[in-house]
Amino acid sequence: MPTKKKPQVTAAAARRGELLSTAAEVFAEHGYNATTVRRIADRAGILAGSLYYHFDSKESMLEEILRTFLDELWDGYDTVLASGLGPRETLEALVTEPFREIDRHRAAVAIHQKESRQLATQDRFAFLAESQRRFEKAWLSTLERGVAERVFRADLDVRLTYRFVRDTVWVAASWYRPGGKHSPEEIARQYLSMVLDGIAVRE
Repeated sequence: MPTKKKPQVTAAAARRGELLSTAAEVFAEHGYNATTVRRIADRAGILAGSLYYHFDSKESMLEEILRTFLDELWDGYDTVLASGLGPRETLEALVTEPFREIDRHRAAVAIHQKESRQLATQDRFAFLAESQRRFEKAWLSTLERGVAERVFRADLDVRLTYRFVRDTVWVAASWYRPGGKHSPEEIARQYLSMVLDGIAVRE
């Protein structure tokens, strides 16, 4: 009996993942408020009622989509922050991780960028605000450490730099498509080159 149940659970989990992926694309395309369960079901090619076999509401679908994305992001960030890298190497890794997440969860990242401020006011999505606080702390502490260790310029406005780099990186979710010409790591390298070295030719 146990050997017969395992494939069924795996199939159900796979189907759940497919539906979440579909829902993420619809949320990203139409916005959370404008998306109905019926619209998600239509995109998935099933009846609206069938979605309730897997999820109790569109809110639960959105929560799982965002938590999955953020859990993966923080797995990567926590590894970087615990690795003992220097400020520049840490910053490079903190930039690269989001591009990997955009590659894996482009729709989820797009939803997060468009909806998180409004959603974070709801108790169910309070984890979004907490994640943002952690994100800001990680970046600011890295930039401050870089200034203190004279890796970054002494006159650097760390908060302004954080906002510039953060927005520059995450906006890529609006145009990036997996499987394109450049890998996430290559795009991160190009961004880092512009941020850390500038775009002007050095004399």
